[in-house]
Amino acid sequence: MTTYKTIRGTHIVSVTSDPPSPVNGQMWYNSTDKVVKGFKIANVGSWSTDTSMNTRKTNAAGGDVGDSTAAIIAGGDVDGSRAANAEVWNGSSWTEVADLNTLREAMNGAGSTTNAIVFGGNTPPDNTKTGKTEVWDGSSWSESGDLNSPGIAMAGGGTYTSASCYGGERPAYSDGKNELWNGSSWTESADMNTGRALFGGSGANNTVQIAAGGFSSPPSTYRAQTETWNGSSWTEVADLNTARRGLGVNGPTSAAIAYGGRSPSAAVANTEEWNGSGWTEVNDLNTASQTSGDLGVGSSTSALQMGGSTPGNPSGDSKVEKWSPTTPSTVSFTVS
Repeated sequence: MTTYKTIRGTHIVSVTSDPPSPVNGQMWYNSTDKVVKGFKIANVGSWSTDTSMNTRKTNAAGGDVGDSTAAIIAGGDVDGSRAANAEVWNGSSWTEVADLNTLREAMNGAGSTTNAIVFGGNTPPDNTKTGKTEVWDGSSWSESGDLNSPGIAMAGGGTYTSASCYGGERPAYSDGKNELWNGSSWTESADMNTGRALFGGSGANNTVQIAAGGFSSPPSTYRAQTETWNGSSWTEVADLNTARRGLGVNGPTSAAIAYGGRSPSAAVANTEEWNGSGWTEVNDLNTASQTSGDLGVGSSTSALQMGGSTPGNPSGDSKVEKWSPTTPSTVSFTVS
């Protein structure tokens, strides 16, 4: 039903200060500043700083199914030492929960705050690659079926009953191996087109995944390639705008987000959105961050970036940033 506001618009009033809660499309004349202003909601999202984790870390694993209101993170590297601790996010605070059974870093994870899995990684004391998989039931971790190929710096995502694990160092520096999880065991499936490590990947289950970035042998080869998985094969699609490793990728194959990482010269804060066919550069992270694990959850509409190696804390940070899909802002109008 057409409203009067739709037909006639919002009346421009004269005020001495900007209104505290304007609506989208509202305009006013600020008599103090002597300028006409308006309020708009941009279609481009932005990152904002949120509550920090209890433990600063990098190279940890996060549950892939979540958003800015729910997340789980486990293990990782804390000041150069392998960790087993886990934390859960409820949208406003972090709570420490039961530790992993195995200390590890550079692994990956999938699932939610109530049901998750963690797989692969480096274990002490001699950085032995592991294929161990642990399942989270909301209160504790239990060991389950191992990966067929132990490894580190892999990517993957899904749920605790339907997940994928692909790429990484298994054992080659940049492998393309792909394994599918059915809730109790891993099965090898079709390899990626481009073997790589230290890249980002995500998906709702083991039949739909998106992978981007990374680097491969020789280690100086930074990747921008993006591939999607349909349950039986990988397809190369449009490249990232910025080639990088150690980035985060979250979301489905139709609406993903890629952020952070390292270019050949330095850590980056670049953020890109995937619309199902191509990547678009959008607003950067507030702090450049890189990792060799899975430190994020969500999609292009609601995401959370957790910790990582940052310029101020190269051995692990506790910072958390939240991605919101739209950016409200007040703009001024000028005439000439």
